[in-house]
This record gives sequence, C-alpha cells and structure tokens, in this order.
Amino acid sequence: MDPKVSIIMGSTSDLPVMEAAAKFLNDMQIPFEMNALSAHRTPDKVESFAKNAHKRGIRVIIAAAGMAAHLPGVIAAMTTLPVIGVPIKASLEGLDALLAIVQMPPGIPVATVGINGAQNAAILAAEILAVADDDLHRKLVTFKEDLKKKIIKANEELEAVNFEYRVK
Repeated sequence: MDPKVSIIMGSTSDLPVMEAAAKFLNDMQIPFEMNALSAHRTPDKVESFAKNAHKRGIRVIIAAAGMAAHLPGVIAAMTTLPVIGVPIKASLEGLDALLAIVQMPPGIPVATVGINGAQNAAILAAEILAVADDDLHRKLVTFKEDLKKKIIKANEELEAVNFEYRVK
C-alpha cells in the first residue's frame, strides 16, 4: 500500500493535534504517511521530501507548524501538489502560525484550515482525492450525512431540556 496523503509536522509535539487528521484518513481508508520534518532544523530533508513527493505517489500534503510556521509554505514552494496548512497553537494563541501560513506570495498557494484544524485538513485532502475516486466520494457523502444526523439528534435531545420560561 502506497501513501496518497502525507502528514508532515514541524515537531512531534504537534502529534496530539495531528492525530485527528490521521484518524480521519484511517477511517476513510486513505493510505497516508506521517513524518516530523522541520523547515528550520532539517531544511535538506524538507527539500528532498517536497521535490520527490509526487514521484512517490503522494497526491496531497498536510503540513502542520506552529509559531513562525514556515513548513507549509516552504513545501509549497518546492512542489505542485496541493498543500494544506494546519496552524498549531503554540504561542500567541496560534495567531502567529495562522498568519504565517495564510500570507503566502502569489504563485505559492497553501490552503489553510483553522488553528489546530487537523481534522478539517484531512477532510479537505479527502475531498481533493475524491475528485477522481468515486468510492471515496461516496464515503464522504456518507460522512456528511452522518454529520447532519448528529445535529438533528442533538436538536431532538435539546427538546427534552426544560426551563421554566422556555417557550417551545
């Protein structure tokens, strides 16, 4: 089994956040890999990864980073694959990472999810892959239908919550 999605994080301290992406991809049966690479500490490895990802069968890259958060942009500069940035809340409530990831120069796009939004990054990666994969598309339709059912059920449960002045 060859990976289609690569989850890259600047440090293993990002793993508690990025596990949500791994879990979603695993649940959708999308082969993925997961590595820690630093734009600042291992720039040669980042370059090699980015330049060879497509040849290895990777189709989408999810790159997580906190603070200066250069990793997603550095990867995007060296590949034509879609890169999804996950800003990690490490300092300044994650706003520094968010701004670093979304402020890319023209020609170097990085799709960016919310701070610590690893699951949304994985969903977006799956949606990108589903453009050419009908089976995965069906799984995503089911996933979204299940989300709808959860809200309908939650609203039904909310009906049972009573307050003296609540008007039904």
